[in-house]
Amino acid sequence: MLSLNWFVFIFVMNTISVNATSLAYLICPILTTALAAVFLGERLKVGQWMAVGISAFSCILLSMGHFIDLFYSLMIALTYAIYLILQKSNTQVDKLFSLAIHITLSTIILLPLFGVVGLGGNKSAIFYELVLLIAVVFTIIPLFLNAYALKGLNSSLVGILLYINPLLSFTLAVTYFGEPITGLQMVAYGMIVFAVAWFNFLYFRNSRKVIPSAEEAPIIPQ
Repeated sequence: MLSLNWFVFIFVMNTISVNATSLAYLICPILTTALAAVFLGERLKVGQWMAVGISAFSCILLSMGHFIDLFYSLMIALTYAIYLILQKSNTQVDKLFSLAIHITLSTIILLPLFGVVGLGGNKSAIFYELVLLIAVVFTIIPLFLNAYALKGLNSSLVGILLYINPLLSFTLAVTYFGEPITGLQMVAYGMIVFAVAWFNFLYFRNSRKVIPSAEEAPIIPQ
């Protein structure tokens, strides 16, 4: 799943559109939350499902007029969502160790496919330096952090936190790169910000209810 996700992402980025890859980051948390509820039995409150529904509606707004992008975005999002669920369900092998194996195998699998996605030809030294920077800082390290987070958090929460990525990209596009933004996009991203804040608020509020206070904690005999 990780190899397939990487390949589809690179293929779509190079041959379809950047918008399709951006939309995938918005769809992935929704699919991850739904799959976690179905296959892992993670329970969500009604308010959290409402937040997921708001996020789904915002993705529909962003995909209007770009249904081909939506199709490829679903492929990217679904492969990564399945990978997250499989990682969470893995209880026999340490997640950080298994992730190291996954990255190594994925690299071996994808190396022969570089020509397929248009990465062949002579490249300058700066190209390979940037690729190494992206691979280590923006891919491998986040994957390790993600695997570490899955040790203590629900898959649904880890999935919903993926919204931070496209929200930061959207902010940079507006503030740093000065890209034009439509009113529909402003509404859609505003809905996502609200949905993420509401989902996490309900999650941590429910978590505090489960944890006993110092006065209520049982006394453990020495």
